[in-house]
Amino acid sequence: MARAAAGSRAFLNCLGGDELLRFWDAHLLIVEKPAGLLSVPGRLPENQDCVVSRLQQHYPDALTVHRLDQVTSGVMLYARGKVMQAALSGQFEQRQVSKRYEALVQGVLQEDAGEIDLPLICDWPNRPRQMVSFDHGKPALTRWRLLERDEMAQRSRVELEPVTGRSHQLRLHLASIGHPIVGDVMYGAEPAPRVCLHACRLAFVHPVTGEWVAFVSERPF
Repeated sequence: MARAAAGSRAFLNCLGGDELLRFWDAHLLIVEKPAGLLSVPGRLPENQDCVVSRLQQHYPDALTVHRLDQVTSGVMLYARGKVMQAALSGQFEQRQVSKRYEALVQGVLQEDAGEIDLPLICDWPNRPRQMVSFDHGKPALTRWRLLERDEMAQRSRVELEPVTGRSHQLRLHLASIGHPIVGDVMYGAEPAPRVCLHACRLAFVHPVTGEWVAFVSERPF
């Protein structure tokens, strides 16, 4: 079993037949999702290609535990079988999973760290967009830490910790404080080759061994 990785080391091993797979055992699968690929199938026939469908070609018992937006890249966890899916999903629901993202945002952040506490709800007429709503939104909290300021490019690199897991939370929270993620035109950013948001670390308790395990992925931007 892979233990916590140090620094920004890549995944500890690369096993299995699928090109997305980075770690597997009898209970779970760790995947690195590229930007542009769905986590789960969409409603339209042309949106059936996704991470879980590709995994199931090699591991028919692969089941979804959490999701990343199509535009987001990085580390994901899938369960093998319904018992493991329930155990791992429970850790997400109880906020026992440690998640870290890196993002490149427009503008230069003046502070070194902070929190964004804004309730979110789906903007139904414009879905899948989300919006801030103090009347009807669900609580959403994001902690952020500055990694680098680039005064010349007028950009900042940040580490993000989503305490809650609302849809588009990181994207909308950063846009709401005037620093949209680079490339995220849905939330007001200028066009770029990609949305610069990457799930760089995922840590949790292995549901069978009881070990605290962590997997990391280097940012691609």
